[in-house]
Parts: sequence; C-alpha cells; structure tokens
Amino acid sequence: MTTSRDDVLYATIPGHPNHPNVVVLLPVYYSRRRLLLHRLYNALLVCAVFLSVSAAVFLLYPSDPTVQVTSVRLNNFDVHTARPISLDLSLDLTIRVRNRDFFSFTYTSLAASVAYRGRPLGFVNSAGGHLKARGSSYINATLDLNGIEILHDVFHLLEDLARGSIPFDTDSTVQGKLGLFFFQIPLEARVSCEVFVNTRNQTIVHQDCYPM
Repeated sequence: MTTSRDDVLYATIPGHPNHPNVVVLLPVYYSRRRLLLHRLYNALLVCAVFLSVSAAVFLLYPSDPTVQVTSVRLNNFDVHTARPISLDLSLDLTIRVRNRDFFSFTYTSLAASVAYRGRPLGFVNSAGGHLKARGSSYINATLDLNGIEILHDVFHLLEDLARGSIPFDTDSTVQGKLGLFFFQIPLEARVSCEVFVNTRNQTIVHQDCYPM
C-alpha cells in the first residue's frame, strides 16, 4: 500500500512472515518540464519587477522644462553714426515653455537678453507663472534698447552696416521649481537665438535658435 504526505512517498516492502514490515522513504523527483516552467516563471517575475521600477523612475525623475522661441519680431532698429556710435533696438520675443514632468512646475522668472558679437547690450525680466503637469505656456518679452553705445566693436559694426545685415544674439532663461510630493526641486531651461537684422528695410532676414 502506498500513501502520500508532504511530498514524500511511503512504500511498503513485503517482508518475511516472521519479521515486521520495513517502510522506506523515497524523495519525489520533479519532471524536467516542471522545472523549466518554474524557472521561466521566476525569470518573468524578475523582468516584470525590473520594468515596473524602470517605468517608475522614468516617470518620477525630474526633467528640465523645454524652452522654444516661437517668434521674433523687430519693432524698431536704428544706428546713430554720430560719435559716439550707438543704436536703438526693440525686439518682441514669444517663448514657449513646456513642462515635461508629471508634476506641476512653477517658474519664478523669465530673463531675456540681447548681445552683439558676444558683448551684452541689455536684458529684460518677465513675471513668473505656473504650469500643470505636461502643460505648456507662451510668454512674451520685449527688449527695448535705446542709445546703446558700441565702443569695442565699432569696426565690426561698420562692416556689418556695409553688408546690410547685423547679427544679434538673444538668450532666454527660465528658472523655477518642480513640486515633487513634499519637495521643491529647482530646474532651469535656456535657449539661444542668432538673429540677423537687415539694416536697409529693418526686418529680420534670418534666425536660428537652439537649446543650451
């Protein structure tokens, strides 16, 4: 007679009539297919846990917002050749700020500046705002420069005037904080543009923007 308890087989071996029966314990041997299925289940469980942790890190890890200059408009441009040489410049910038995170982002300020051949001419600050998760907002900034004297790059300015095109560099920076549960994580985004102004008809002939 054979019985099963706790994965152990009890097998009765016929004995001699004059001697008591002897019971031998035999271990249970699993089939190869069952072992393969067990290992496959464990491997799938490990992969599922790894993918879940990776997805959580990807979604929760804070990313800097993206800043894009959607339009640059020239309001006024004038060069005064009487000494000292100076210029008047007015630019309207429309900047798109996008929050890539799954938490809200509060930007405290937008700073926009303009430079000529690497030398800053002026800047303007815009008020902050609030962006919901995965949201975006458009910010307008106007750079008004009047009577800015060009002292160190007079010869380059005269050459650009002769060519009919003057290059300017604009730099826009957004600073803020990301609300991650009970934490406030500081973030920053920056975009730079190269703008070419036609001195004859006072228009923008070319612009090239790229994030930094």
